[in-house]
Amino acid sequence: MEWFAAGNYDAARFVLQRGIAALYLIAFVAVLRQFVPLLGSYGLLPVPDFLERAGSRAGPTLFRWRYSDRMVVATAWAGIAGSFALVVGLPQQGPPWVPLVTFALLYLLYLSVVNVGQVFYGFGWESLLLEAGFLAAFLGSNDVAPPLLVLLAFRWLLFRVEFGAGMIKMRGDRAWRDLTALYYHHETQPMPGPLSWFFHHLPRPFHRAEVAANHAVQLVVPFALFLPQPIASIAAGLMILTQLWLVASGNFAWLNWLTIVLAFSAVGDDQLVALVPALGPVLDDGSQATGDLWWVILVGVMAAVTVVLAVRPALNLMSANQAMNASYNRWHLGGAYGAFGSITRRREEVVVEGTSDPDGRTGWQEYVFRGKPGPVDRWLRQVAPYHLRLDWGMWFLALGSGAQHRWFTVLLRRLLEADPRTLRLLALDPFEGRRPCWVRARVFRYRYSTWHEWRASGHWWVRTVSGDLAAPLTLTATGE
Repeated sequence: MEWFAAGNYDAARFVLQRGIAALYLIAFVAVLRQFVPLLGSYGLLPVPDFLERAGSRAGPTLFRWRYSDRMVVATAWAGIAGSFALVVGLPQQGPPWVPLVTFALLYLLYLSVVNVGQVFYGFGWESLLLEAGFLAAFLGSNDVAPPLLVLLAFRWLLFRVEFGAGMIKMRGDRAWRDLTALYYHHETQPMPGPLSWFFHHLPRPFHRAEVAANHAVQLVVPFALFLPQPIASIAAGLMILTQLWLVASGNFAWLNWLTIVLAFSAVGDDQLVALVPALGPVLDDGSQATGDLWWVILVGVMAAVTVVLAVRPALNLMSANQAMNASYNRWHLGGAYGAFGSITRRREEVVVEGTSDPDGRTGWQEYVFRGKPGPVDRWLRQVAPYHLRLDWGMWFLALGSGAQHRWFTVLLRRLLEADPRTLRLLALDPFEGRRPCWVRARVFRYRYSTWHEWRASGHWWVRTVSGDLAAPLTLTATGE
């Protein structure tokens, strides 16, 4: 059954299994650190309230039968343990069913989290990680060769990510079509990184060339993933280089890193050895075995399911009304992906402040978030692939999404209470754990400073007040 075993892709399997597991590890660390203050029993959007409202519409989740904050913490630790085992390669040393069960456990645990995560888990890369973890379960162990059908399923997933993103850009915003999108993107993206200011100030002709290159990589190159080697490896290499450029220019959680990992599904061992000859002796030891009949049948069933699930996202790619980041089932498999179908031209930020003045007239001090822009002299950090969920929520809040206001009102109350778990989500509590008398939220217009302004002041941003989002509130004036 030479058609079943892809003996020339041991490096691809190595990167896929360990890379996906590493990103699951990061995702479960985020659950451990952020889930309870955001979604716990006393969180901003409590899961028990959500499950009472949503019922079966919430989708498959362990928490349907019972929810507790301790259970979430246990889920996170179980996910961390399973992910770490896969990263160091322990399950891969056994028969194929061992990594299969381990990845299946990670998938089901994280699915349980995503399906109750509400707006804080409403990102396309949550479904992408789930789908990648599901496919990784069928990559086998060191006892068998990587199944070709699984590698093709990974390439189809990568195709949807890249081609879907390219098509949504062309259909969604004129700035992508006239090559001006990057005049604005680095300044207005959700979570700028430490180099985003410098990217923004690159010459405009270079920005236009960036957009043109992006279109080529997302709209043309993905088709080469299904061509013979070395063409498929070259296509994957171009995607990896593009994603590394995006990693350097911003913070998009694990979206770019996961796309890089997926691209290795098209990288053959021979092509990798040609690039890095030192890997030759290591890759020569890969297994060529097909595996037992049960394994072949199981992989075949997975491939058949993938084909059935491919229909709706394929139709979506061809639709003039293409959906971006759409899940067509509650298992988050066979979804549609894409990003930045439209580009924001102006950046507005919600700045939360508090004061200890009983009259609320003076002494206002700013709460500083871990990743989003705040004080104008603060150089932003590289936080990706870690996901700062509250900070991303604040970006959507500044865009005027009404669905966000319910949790934001609760956030203000938690700040007035000086709730320790909520304060740990922030980079700086100006009151050092004490309760403020008042809090408020103002909207500021942000823009990057020019080179001249930066040299003169050391400020990365220039900001002006646009208006109020929440007038000054006291603890007695807030409600949940």
